[in-house]
Amino acid sequence: MSLALHPLITLNIWSYDDGIDIFYLLSLFFAFGIWLVFQRYQRAHNSAVPFKFTIPEPAKVGWKSFVIDDPTLTSHETNDELLPSFSLQGRKYITSFDPATGLHIQTYLADDQEEIARKIEKADRAQPSWRETSFTQRRRVIRSLLKWLVDNQDTCAKVACRDTGKTMVDAALGEILTTCSKMEWLLAHGEEALRPEKRRRNTMLAYKTSEVHYEPLGTVAGIVSWNYPLHNAWSPILAALFAGNSIVLKCSENVIWSTSWYIYIIRSCLEACGHDPEIVQIVCCWPEDADALTTSPLIKHITFIGSEEVGRKVAVAATRHLTPVTLELGGKDPAIIMPGTDLNKWASIWMRGVYQNAGQNCIGIERLIVHRSQYDELFEIFSQRVTKLRLGSVMAPNDQGYLSPVDCGAMISSARFDALEHLITEAEENGNGVHLEGGTRYNHVYNDKGSYFLPTVIGPVFSDMRIAQKELFAPIALIMPYGTVDEAINIANSTRYGLGASVFGPDQRQCLKVAKELECGMVSINDFGVFYVRLDLPFGGTKYSGYGRFAGPEGLRSLTNPKAIMVDRWPVFIQTSIPKVLDYPIRSLTTSWFFTSGLVRFLYADGWRARIRGLITVIKASRK
Repeated sequence: MSLALHPLITLNIWSYDDGIDIFYLLSLFFAFGIWLVFQRYQRAHNSAVPFKFTIPEPAKVGWKSFVIDDPTLTSHETNDELLPSFSLQGRKYITSFDPATGLHIQTYLADDQEEIARKIEKADRAQPSWRETSFTQRRRVIRSLLKWLVDNQDTCAKVACRDTGKTMVDAALGEILTTCSKMEWLLAHGEEALRPEKRRRNTMLAYKTSEVHYEPLGTVAGIVSWNYPLHNAWSPILAALFAGNSIVLKCSENVIWSTSWYIYIIRSCLEACGHDPEIVQIVCCWPEDADALTTSPLIKHITFIGSEEVGRKVAVAATRHLTPVTLELGGKDPAIIMPGTDLNKWASIWMRGVYQNAGQNCIGIERLIVHRSQYDELFEIFSQRVTKLRLGSVMAPNDQGYLSPVDCGAMISSARFDALEHLITEAEENGNGVHLEGGTRYNHVYNDKGSYFLPTVIGPVFSDMRIAQKELFAPIALIMPYGTVDEAINIANSTRYGLGASVFGPDQRQCLKVAKELECGMVSINDFGVFYVRLDLPFGGTKYSGYGRFAGPEGLRSLTNPKAIMVDRWPVFIQTSIPKVLDYPIRSLTTSWFFTSGLVRFLYADGWRARIRGLITVIKASRK
C-alpha cells in the first residue's frame, strides 16, 4: 500500500507538523481490521460448539435404588423385578449394577446378531459423508468434546464411579486426564500424522516424486474392556473419527450403562456440529453373539482391549475376511528397583502403580523386583501402608449421611475372588517363609453387597510360583527379591507377558541400560505408566500381551489405508518409456539381457569404474 500511495506520500499532504504520518495510522488500523476478521473466521470454524445433554440420575451421590443380593450380570434371571416392565420373550438381557453397593442401575436388552448387523450398516452408510470432512471440521468436534469434558469432569467421574465402583481420584487420573491428553494430541498433531507425506527418491526413479496418502478405511470396530469405561470408549472412537472412519464400539457387559451415556455425549456433539451421529454406534451383547461384529465384511479394522483368551477368539474370527486386528491384552508388569535405590522416595509411586483402580490396570505394577538387601525394608513399607488403605464407595453416604474418605474402591465383581484367594493360599503353603498382608475379600460394614478385596502385599515371591506367572488384575503387590541385576532382568522377562515395565534407580544411565534388556512394549524410568499419557508414543506390547499399536502416529495410521502414489517430477521433459531393446516382442534375448544386466551394474555396482562399465554396456545394447 505504501508503494501504491508513493506519489501522494512524496507530496507530504498527510503529515502533521509534529511529524506523525497519518498513513501509518491508517495502515495500523487496516492491519488490525484484517486480524479481527481472521479471528472471527477462526472462531466461526474452530471454536467449541456447545450442546445439550442430560445427567443420569444414578450419577448423583446418594441416589437410591433396589439392592441386589449377590449381584451379577444375570441377576434378572432369578429376580423378575429386575426386568423391564415390557420384556421381549426369547431375548437376552444384561443387569447393570453398582459393584461398590449392589444397587440395581438398569436392565438392558442385549443386542442380538440381527441388531448388531443393522448397527454396522448404519455406521457404514453414514461414513462416506464423514470421510469428506476436513481436518478443521474433525478438530472442531474434538475441541467441542474436550471443552465439554473439562467443564463436566465431575459428572463424568461420577458416572464411571457408579458403574465400576472406582474412586473419584482413580476416575480423574485414569478416565479424565488420559482422555483429555488424547484429544490434546489429536488437535495438535493428528493432521500432521495423516497428512500426505513425501518419501525419498532413489537413483533409478530420480525423475519421479513419491507420496504416501493415509486414506480412511471405512467402518472400524472397537471391542473394549470395562476397567476405564470413559477412556476405553472414547479413545478408539476419537482416533477412528479423526482418521475419517465410522466406528461400531462393543463395550463390556459390565459397563453398558456408563458407556451408553458416554457415547450418547459423542453423538450429541456430532449432531450439534452438523454431522450425522450414526457414524458412532454402540453394541453390547453376550459373547455368543459377538461374531456378528468380528466376522462382518463391512468392518475394516478391529481394535481389541481385553483378556488374552477373548483376544485369541477375536483374532481367529477376524480371519474370515482378513480383517486387521490390534490386540492389547494382559500384562504382568514388573518394576525393577536397582540396588541402592531410596525406597521411601519412590514408595508413593509404587503404591499408586499397584493399587490404582483397585489394581485393575493393564499396565499396573504387579511385581516389585528388589535387591535382596532391601527386601525387608520394602516389604515393611508396603505392609504399613496397605493396612491404612480405606475401602468403600464414593457414591454412597454412610448411616450418618456423609461420605467417608476412600482410598480404594470396589472391583468390578466378586467372580474372581475364589481364584485370587486360591493363588494366595497356594503361595503361602508352597513358599518358604512367605509373609502376607491382606489377601482376602472384604465384607464392607456399610456396603455388604459390594465387591471388595483387601489391598494385599505378599513376599518373598519367586518366578516358579503360579502367582508370579498369572495376571492378577487385582490390588495385590508381589515382592520378588534378586541377587544380581542380570537376575532381576531374567525375573522381569520370565512371564508370557510383555506389555509395560518400569525401572527405578539412582543412576539413570544404568536404568536405561536395563530398560533396553526388557521384553516389553513400553518402559518408564523412575516413573510409572507415564508412556500412556504421552500420546505421541505408540501403546502396545509383545509376546502374549498382543500385537499392533494404538496411540501416537503409528496407532492413528493403523486406522487408515496407506496408499503409495508416484507422479512425474517434470512430465513435460521426462516420463517412463520402454526402450526398443525391451519392447514386446523381444527381438534378441542376448541383447536384452546385456541391457538389463548393464543397467543393474550402472545403478548398484560397488565402485564408480564398475558403474561406468555398466553404463557403456547399456549404451551399446540400446544401439543394436
